[in-house]
This record gives sequence, structure tokens and C-alpha cells, in this order.
Amino acid sequence: MGFLYFICTFIVSVLALFLTFFSFLIVKIFTGKSIGNPNYAPVKGTVFSLLFYYNKMYDYQTRVARGTPTHRILAPEFSLLYTTDSRNIEHVLKTNFAYYSKGFYNQEIMYDIFGQGIFIVDGEKWRHQRKLSSYEFSTRVLRDFSCSVFRRSAARLVKVVSEFSDSNGVFDMQDLLLRCTLDSIFKVGFGVELNCLKGSSKEGIEFMKAFDESTALTYWRFVDPLWKLKRFLNIGSEANLRKHVKVIRDFVHQLIKSKRDLLAGQKHGDDKEDILSRFLLESEKNPEEMNDKYLSDIILNFMIAGKDTSANTLSWFFYLLSKNPLIQEKVSQEVRDVVGQNHAANVDEFVISITDATLEQMHYLHATLTETLRLYPAVPVDGRCADIDDILPDGFRVKKGDGVNYMAYAMGRMPYIWGKDAEEFRPERWLKDGIFQPESHFKFVAFHAGPRICLGKDFAYRQMKIVAMALLYFFCFKLADEAKEVNYRTMFTLHIDGSLPMLAVRRTI
Repeated sequence: MGFLYFICTFIVSVLALFLTFFSFLIVKIFTGKSIGNPNYAPVKGTVFSLLFYYNKMYDYQTRVARGTPTHRILAPEFSLLYTTDSRNIEHVLKTNFAYYSKGFYNQEIMYDIFGQGIFIVDGEKWRHQRKLSSYEFSTRVLRDFSCSVFRRSAARLVKVVSEFSDSNGVFDMQDLLLRCTLDSIFKVGFGVELNCLKGSSKEGIEFMKAFDESTALTYWRFVDPLWKLKRFLNIGSEANLRKHVKVIRDFVHQLIKSKRDLLAGQKHGDDKEDILSRFLLESEKNPEEMNDKYLSDIILNFMIAGKDTSANTLSWFFYLLSKNPLIQEKVSQEVRDVVGQNHAANVDEFVISITDATLEQMHYLHATLTETLRLYPAVPVDGRCADIDDILPDGFRVKKGDGVNYMAYAMGRMPYIWGKDAEEFRPERWLKDGIFQPESHFKFVAFHAGPRICLGKDFAYRQMKIVAMALLYFFCFKLADEAKEVNYRTMFTLHIDGSLPMLAVRRTI
């Protein structure tokens, strides 16, 4: 009887504590937010709305944006402003760049995995990494080396798909692309042959899974009011996150150590090809600041940029081509017209024929990849934090500390931005007389914009074009199950949720 009384008392106490905490949150959410004030963007929900629609968050945001291009979601400490207005985006990312930062709120949530990497730091650390990275990406050595790596990886991918094609087997296209791009970025980033595509690297596969899970769990923190308590107690999602982050950090630190040892026995010079070697040479000039932890942060930020964005975009690209076979044939025909070889060509010979001049002629492929990014941007939502009180170009006020987020996924579906056919997959919208025509970075914001515009944009397009050309030259692709609904997984980058089962048929003409 005494034990039963204890249990009942405990349950009542827990419920009372929960209700007290929930009531406190509600008060915090609705206090001091200027609700109903027409000078501020209309309120369309709270963080609990994001939690309720978490698995379909970007579609929920799209529905709201159709009627209210700029609106607010209320959080305990501040408001989160969401916008699809390109004028606001230009204002935040360029015109008033100096007065908007990543902000402590975002940095605290993302620190465990991103550390002090370029994606979340501000000020001098950002300027230092930006300057160093800008120089590295502009070197001919890195460009030639990366293209060589992309061609070899594409050839390996074709050979793997050939095995499935010959046996009429179903394969997970997203998984193959993630492995392929991970192999590429490890070779370009670390100078290491990972061989994830062939499945011969157990450590590499574990790293890839830990990396994907950690980014998903980190994103969950944005809607989890208890994440700090769970981190302190090391329970639930935070315990899993800690485990995955340890796998990632241990793996990268071991690579850095091995690379340091390797470089110590070599003659120093500026002709090192992989990014890590070049950063290690730079670290010798400033060893206290650029220690192994800082180098790990920098490299992991490159990892998410180089692996996730390209693999995710290519996954959606092949999904859309499978849903639109006429467009798939147009891209394939362009590859044949530009390259001019026959299907008896050896894949290794074929990828060698993909030169810079060849890539520049692939206007329809470039338009198709860009149209994929318009509808399925690699980063579906991004934003900044206001460091001052401000007024946006659409007239709405922003308070210091508020988040200002632009919704790239929703923007791609807005008729008031792209016309009545905004939700249609139509690569031709990017072409004039067969030549690709770019749009404003503040309208097509898949690669960010302003001073923080993605340094790897051309790098990513080269990788995606080479892989797409190699695959479409040799195969026609279709979904293994046309009736299966394909959805995204809510996280920093736009992964397809689960797998993307496909079939590949060899081309004969």
C-alpha cells in the first residue's frame, strides 16, 4: 500500500511539474511579442505548430506562405520570422548584412556537430575561414584534382549500377549517391580513398550513418523544448546524438593525425591537392588557433556542403527524371550530342572525355539540375538573427534577437515568384534560345546569397553534371514502384526519407 501511494504521489508530482513548465512556456511565448500590432508580421503559430507538422514542415510552411509571404512563429524568447519575399532576403543577406548574424540560439543548437565551422560562426572567425576557403576553391590545383576525383567516382558508380542492371535488380539510388559523393569528398577533402561505394570501408559506412543521424537529431533540437535537459541527463535523442558525434569526431581526428604524420615525412609545398593538406600547411603558420579541433570543425562543415547537397540534389534529380521520362530523354540526348561517342565506349574512356569545355555545353542538363534545386533545394530553410531592431523592405518590423528565415522550399512553389506553373518541373524556364539564363540569387536562393554565398556552387555543379552525364549516357532510369509516395526527411538538408528504389535499363542506341 505504501509503495502504491509513493507511485501515485510521484506521478502527480511529475504531472504538476510538467504543467508548471508548460504554463511557463506558454506565458513566455505570448509575452512581449507585439501580437496584433500591424507593424509586425502576422502570427501564424508557435513552435508547437512546427512540432506538430515536423514531418511535413516544409509543406506546412508552403501552405502558410501562399497566403502570408511574411509571417511569424512565436518562440519563448523571441519571434521567428519566415519570408518568401526576395526583397527581404536581399535586405538580410546583403544590404544589411552587417546587422544580421547566425546568432547565439542557432550556434548553441548546432555547436556539437558544426563546432566553429564556417556555417555557424560570425565575425573574425567567419572572415578568416571565408578568406582561406575562397582562396582554396579558386586554385587550379584543387579544381583539376576535384574534377579528376569526380570522374573516377562516376565511373565506379556506373560499374556498380551495371551490376544491378544486368541482373534486373532493384537498388537504392539515394544510398549509392550518398556513398559516391562521400567517397569523392573524402578524396578531395582528406586525400583518402574511403571506398564506401563498394562497401569495403566499414568505418566509412559507420561514419556516413553517424553523420546523417547526428544532423537529423541536431535539427530536432529546434522544436524540442527539453533538449538541454536531455543533454544534461544524457537520455533519449541527446544520448543518441552524443554517441553519433563521438563516432564522427574520432574518425576525423584520426584522419587529421594520420595526415599530419604523412605530411611530416614529405617535402612541404603549395602543390598539395586535397583540402586538409592545404589547411594543415596553413595551420603551421598559426598552430595555436588552427588546432586539430578547429580543423575538424572546418572539415566537417565542408563535409555537409560536399556530401549532402550534391547527393540529395542528384537523388531528387533522378526521381524527377523518372517521373518525367521525356525530360530524361532530352538530357540523355544532350549528353550524346555533346560527347559524341557510342554506347560501346568503355566507361573509363567516357568519363575522361568529360572536360570543362564539355560541361559548359550542357545547358539543358544545367537547367534540369537547377530546376531540381528550385523545387527541392538542398537547404530548404535557412536564416539569420537580427542584431538590431530593423524594418524590412515589405514594411514589417523586426526586434533585436528575432530570427529571420527564408524558405527556399516554399519559394520554389510560389506562383507570385515563378508564375502559375511554379509547382511544375519545367527545365525550359531556365533557357533562352537553348542557353541557360540564371536568375537573381535572392529569387533562386538554393546557394544562399550576399557575402556568404556558397563558395562551392561551381564545385557542386561540376560534380553533379559529371555523375549525371555518366549515368544517363549508359542507362535509362525508372522507379521500382511508381505508386510509392516519395517524401523528405526533416533535417538541415533535404534528404529523401528512407530509400529511393530504382531500376536501370542499359541504353542501346
